[in-house]
Amino acid sequence: MTKQPGRVPAAESDQPAVDAATPSGGPAPAPGAAVLALLALGWLAAMLWSTREAITSAAAGITAISLSAFALPGVISAALVAGAATALAGGNLLTRRYGDRSTLRFVGAIGAGMVVGLAAALAINLTYFDTSTTNVIAGTAAAAAIIGGAIAGARTAPAVGAVVTAALGALIFVVAFSRARDPLFDLFGAGDSQQSLVDAAKWVSRTESLIAGLLAGLLAFGYLTWARRRALRRDPQTPALRWPAYLLAGAGPGLLLLLAEVIIRIGGRSLLDLASALSEADAVAQTSLGTSRVDNGIWMLFVGALTALIAFGRTLGPARTDDDPAVTEDPGAAPPAAGAGEDEADTTAHDAADVDPARADPAR
Repeated sequence: MTKQPGRVPAAESDQPAVDAATPSGGPAPAPGAAVLALLALGWLAAMLWSTREAITSAAAGITAISLSAFALPGVISAALVAGAATALAGGNLLTRRYGDRSTLRFVGAIGAGMVVGLAAALAINLTYFDTSTTNVIAGTAAAAAIIGGAIAGARTAPAVGAVVTAALGALIFVVAFSRARDPLFDLFGAGDSQQSLVDAAKWVSRTESLIAGLLAGLLAFGYLTWARRRALRRDPQTPALRWPAYLLAGAGPGLLLLLAEVIIRIGGRSLLDLASALSEADAVAQTSLGTSRVDNGIWMLFVGALTALIAFGRTLGPARTDDDPAVTEDPGAAPPAAGAGEDEADTTAHDAADVDPARADPAR
């Protein structure tokens, strides 16, 4: 059999041909997971330290119990985010070393969350006063970190990384926003009456939730865009994330806040009941704060999801197909038939031969 030049038979090749553009098929890692883990662990340490300072600086007994109940949501949300961020970093390491194994990744994520939870519980028991509230804070924080690690065991790591980034940014913003609450109270008409204070507090809380939701949605969209560019540099054939991933990433911080509220009301029930039993004012305060946290989570969920979805929609262009012409043509003109160029060349040659008799008859 005749061999064509420039080709090697398949039987003679040493190795099978591999297309360099073929996608690996494995899940894309969460970029910057190690940095996220360090930031989240630092935020958890800051929350634990500030809670300890508030409790130890207060008088022992009633005031310490009340302050512990007020500080519990901040510690639980920080532990939830820290567990998820650390599990993401551990999941990237496991995937890089052992490949795409969903079971191994999920077990490793739970293990990372357990390490963070045990470290937080140990730090609380060693540095806080040995009271009835200490064990409640330690146990609830450990449970939150483990649950956060389990969330990070999902296969779509970039979406979880976007949720962690947006949630961490929203938590930091909420703490920084506390400096602007007093001017906003005056702006929203807080006066000497109790009703005016309640109305002003409601509008301040809604403003905080609205801005935090916008920030969370933009952070989630920015992270997923960055992750997409890194994935394309690694593998040009990596499929793009569709709109549900952006929707979930934008709504993720609000979902985490609502999940933290569930953990607080289950794991920290004894502490909340103890603080509510101190006085009627404390009972009203705990009920009001719980309602405010739920409203804040719902606002962040919808505003963050809508912001991320709108930002993703603005990146979409009009649908194009492979049949779109590169230049503008007459839409009524018929497409050229196959071999039309060759027929035109032959016709031109024959016409030229008819015009020039010398070329038509070589004997002349």
